[in-house]
Amino acid sequence: MKGLDILKNGHLEKVENGSTTLDLLGRGSGIELMRQTVKQGSTFMLFPGDQKDAQEFFYILAGEVEAEVNGGILKLGTNDFFSCKNLESAIHFTVLKDVTFLSVSTTPVFHYLSNMISELRKIGMAVEKKDRYTFNHSSRVANYAVKTSAKMKLGKEQIENLFLASILHDIGKINIPEEVLKKPSKLTNEEFEVVKKHPGDGAKMIRETAYADLADIVEQHHERVNGRGYPFGLKGDEILIEAKIIGVCDTFDAMTEDRAYRSAFSAEYAMAELNSLVGEQYDEDVVKAFEQVLKEEGKLTT
Repeated sequence: MKGLDILKNGHLEKVENGSTTLDLLGRGSGIELMRQTVKQGSTFMLFPGDQKDAQEFFYILAGEVEAEVNGGILKLGTNDFFSCKNLESAIHFTVLKDVTFLSVSTTPVFHYLSNMISELRKIGMAVEKKDRYTFNHSSRVANYAVKTSAKMKLGKEQIENLFLASILHDIGKINIPEEVLKKPSKLTNEEFEVVKKHPGDGAKMIRETAYADLADIVEQHHERVNGRGYPFGLKGDEILIEAKIIGVCDTFDAMTEDRAYRSAFSAEYAMAELNSLVGEQYDEDVVKAFEQVLKEEGKLTT
């Protein structure tokens, strides 16, 4: 019938990246209708829009998420609804149970989840499957990094780039032999030199995509403020603030998760270690902001 569109069990376009499936169900008159499924343990973000009148609506069909709102933790589930307009700062969501929701946006947003990022994310997931001790590591680092950047009042573009770079920061590990990644004892000098190549390898992969502006962040995430990091030995302000944030969050997560060669350290021990290295390896402002995040999450006592 004229004026009637019917779409049975289909979609106009589809993006999948292992943790997220996004179906574009319809578009027209500046509006996009989407269905999105995000797996448990994953994260997603809402960012302040560039257009003043832009508005987004979200209706949860199934599943459960939580978000930090006004200093408190808010849980949302089936049949709950939220919307945003003139958002002041980024909101970070953690998926507690596989969630599916319908969203309506008054501006085009589908293109942000391009096949390019999907392919890079698949590589990241392959790395994590290669080493079970780093399963979901990148998602946890992204969670910490975004919350830390919000405390530091970074801009929208910086937070968005930081989120993506955090998800992708270890993709260069795909080139590290499995026996080195899983070695239960101390690495030899030669083996450590192989490991030290992963920031550069990851950056090279990203520079070949439309997201080349993330490459420097990924390449610098093992640099340290005293110049004793790698691959370049950058110091202080030579290191991007996004890379400094990932460096702190990456170290904390690595220390508080089991590894082939040791059991996990406590959050208190890991935080004390980070504080002891402020000014030597880690930026003071980043460590302070990160510590505040952990206290608000209840991982540290106040």
